[in-house]
Amino acid sequence: MNTSVMENLTVTANASAPSDLPPLPPYTLSPVEPLISFIPDFYLSLLLPIAAYWILSMVFHYIDVYDIWPQYRLHTPAEILKRNHVSRYEVARDVIIQQIIQTVVGALLGLTEPEEVIGREDYDIARWATRLRLAQRALPKLLGLIGLNAAAISKNVSVSHPIIAGALAGGKYPFTMGLDVVSGSPIPAFANWEIVTAKAIYWYLVPAIQFSLAILFVDTWQYFLHRAMHMNKWLYTTFHSRHHRLYVPYAYGALYNHWFEGFLLDTLGASIGYKLAGMTARQGMIFFTASTIKTVDDHCGYSLPWDPLQHITSNNAGYHDIHHQSWGIKTNFSQPFFTFWDRLLGTMWHGETKARYERSRNAAQLKVDADKTE
Repeated sequence: MNTSVMENLTVTANASAPSDLPPLPPYTLSPVEPLISFIPDFYLSLLLPIAAYWILSMVFHYIDVYDIWPQYRLHTPAEILKRNHVSRYEVARDVIIQQIIQTVVGALLGLTEPEEVIGREDYDIARWATRLRLAQRALPKLLGLIGLNAAAISKNVSVSHPIIAGALAGGKYPFTMGLDVVSGSPIPAFANWEIVTAKAIYWYLVPAIQFSLAILFVDTWQYFLHRAMHMNKWLYTTFHSRHHRLYVPYAYGALYNHWFEGFLLDTLGASIGYKLAGMTARQGMIFFTASTIKTVDDHCGYSLPWDPLQHITSNNAGYHDIHHQSWGIKTNFSQPFFTFWDRLLGTMWHGETKARYERSRNAAQLKVDADKTE
């Protein structure tokens, strides 16, 4: 969009606003520079989740193969060998198929997005400041409903607390007048606290709400579809039973699914959450990559005391591992972020686990020892 169009839009917005409001600043849009100079953001958004998946998976695989921290293992090497009903090759193959589907959907999603631009940040911040100013205009009437005279209170504190006085007066700050850059005549300006608050809303509060909304949607989407996959025999045998061939999860098996289930639960759910939250393409990069990292971590097979992802929420590797056991398969459906649906709907595991895990370890070790003696 060219500069002249932007100027016309700005003039129209200011002309339609009340004259005692500070004017909105003009802006010029320009394309966002790529995060990595030699990779367009479109391709980077497709590569990052896959790179994060395999890099983190290989870190855990290295730890696993060389048995670096056996004290933090959820399962022994003997269990991985004897209890899983699928080879590592088949797992890697199906994960790659899933990631091809994910990449195609991601590319289609990216093509629906407008070109990301910069240049209107100050304008958008000023709009939030305008909303704050308009909200202040309601204060005198609201205070009047409870018998308080806002004008009198404002006058009493005008010397000691001029900002409070201005807010109580309906957003009137005589000391904040500015000058029009063209005519030199005085024009209303925003108080410093309005700009600071508007920046906090724009840069922090709005993105926090967007990410929270996307996380809430994905957790809800996955909980109810995941639970349905277990409660409906046809859905389980046709689709979800494939994932549960891994009784002993490991990192790069996180996306080991039937391709349709992977598309439905993971790819489609995350894509809808992204769109629903109104994220930018770069926010989407963070969201999709963080979701991938969390999913890998939840299947890593380790309870690491220094792993921050295993402490931010109680939905971690230990929590999800219970769901992969034959005795916990109808519990702990929540994934990948929080456990509130399990708590609310009574599907959280509350039984004893230590003895159950010990029996599984011993049984697997007996099979390994039996193989050695043959």
